[in-house]
Amino acid sequence: MANTPVDEDLWAEFHRVVNMTSRELSEWLRVRSADTETEELPDQAGSETGQHVLAILGKRKTDLNDEDLRVMQRVVDRIHADRRDDLEPTAGEAHWRHRLMTIGHDPLKG
Repeated sequence: MANTPVDEDLWAEFHRVVNMTSRELSEWLRVRSADTETEELPDQAGSETGQHVLAILGKRKTDLNDEDLRVMQRVVDRIHADRRDDLEPTAGEAHWRHRLMTIGHDPLKG
């Protein structure tokens, strides 16, 4: 059971703004971390936040802990800071899109 009750609005908003599936995010983190010579292990690819988002996507609401809730709020805040509230698909510079994709949000996905 969760350490603290999960705010229903946070749960809903996190799942609205994180529009990549866990498979898409996992693949993106591996691609993003790979270079011409090596590739990270799947559970080590990407940023710590990206890995944490991936873990949250695999959890039930009742299994979330305090740290999960903090990460969820940070991710929601970061996506809102970089996007309009309506989250309509918009193109931007590649590094902007790729940065958002590392936390599970693809701005071009409708």
